[in-house]
Amino acid sequence: MCSATAGSLRAEAAAGTGLGAALPQHARNAVGCWLYSSAAAVLIMVGIGGVTRLTRSGLSMTEWKFTGEHWPVSQEEWDAEFAKYKASPEYQRVNKGMSEADFRFIYGVEYFHRMFGRAIGVVFVAPALFFAAKGWLRGPLAARVGLLFAAGGAQGLVGWWMVRSGLQEPSKAWEVPRVSPYRLAAHLTSAFAIFGGLLWTALSVGYPSGTAAGASATAQQAAASLRRWALPVTALVALTACSGAFVAGLDAGHAYNTFPTMNGRWVPEEYWAAPGWRNAFESTAAVQLHHRALALSTLAAVAALWAGHARAPLPPRARACLHYLLAATCAQVALGIATLLACVPPTLGSLHQLNAMNLLAASIVLLHALRRAPAAAGARRALWTAANGPVRAATA
Repeated sequence: MCSATAGSLRAEAAAGTGLGAALPQHARNAVGCWLYSSAAAVLIMVGIGGVTRLTRSGLSMTEWKFTGEHWPVSQEEWDAEFAKYKASPEYQRVNKGMSEADFRFIYGVEYFHRMFGRAIGVVFVAPALFFAAKGWLRGPLAARVGLLFAAGGAQGLVGWWMVRSGLQEPSKAWEVPRVSPYRLAAHLTSAFAIFGGLLWTALSVGYPSGTAAGASATAQQAAASLRRWALPVTALVALTACSGAFVAGLDAGHAYNTFPTMNGRWVPEEYWAAPGWRNAFESTAAVQLHHRALALSTLAAVAALWAGHARAPLPPRARACLHYLLAATCAQVALGIATLLACVPPTLGSLHQLNAMNLLAASIVLLHALRRAPAAAGARRALWTAANGPVRAATA
């Protein structure tokens, strides 16, 4: 009996029912707040990472320890850290003669970046253990949380793998030491994926019945029409964000600081600077042109999505999400142009990167708001109870 019921639960999960439908309201609220907070922490972490990159602080710490690094306290410790940095290619080729005060600044930025990442792990794991002890993390929800934890742990290793590429001596005398754009793109794209996974899971816990549940047949039909187009638009948003990682990795925003043309040309002469397929990822001109084209394509796609469905009888939450998606897209394009024309100042560059996360979040929330209504929450709760026993209530 229990095995059959558990099979029904798995079938429901495969059909897309809400992860939090079996939980009592207070448990859903607690787990949802934790997941939303974790997603917000990842968003802040991406912002800190952007500041770290734009202030060129990421290569100031030349070692990585699994147990963490302690903040230098004595002058001798600062001298030792500075000596390690002086031996790095970045100091030898870019920052020769840097003062200790300037080094302490970039070291502090990178140190905070690393420590905040470790803090996210603690903030995520401690509540997860508590909720698991309460019996609130079971089945598909527990599996999802475990996968997100593993991805977060791997992200730290990917970050160090990225930094190591910038600590190697460049092969050409004129090259500036920098991290591999491929590794930076992997690091940033992984952060986007973790953020998206946390946000989607939080929404599934908070809205287990689906937004369209109880809506009129006309509203559900309008939601289905919008859903068909919202998925490819979300994919385009994600692709544009990933292309921005290569712009960041090549410092491509410091070139062709004109708009709409690139120094007076629609396609610059340097477009084919790298051979073969590598041109799309290693040519400054190609990477920036592709990012421009993808950004404008995203704006056109979102505008068309909005124009085609803004007056449709959508469920209220889906309608609000659609309006917000258009506003976030317009803001992102405006920020991107302003950042380019100003030659990527740290403030604008960081805002552009953060708003990319905001835009991705807007598209994810819209998709979630358009989910098909799952089975009733009461029926799912009954199935859960039959398979696993009653969920323990929270103690005061």
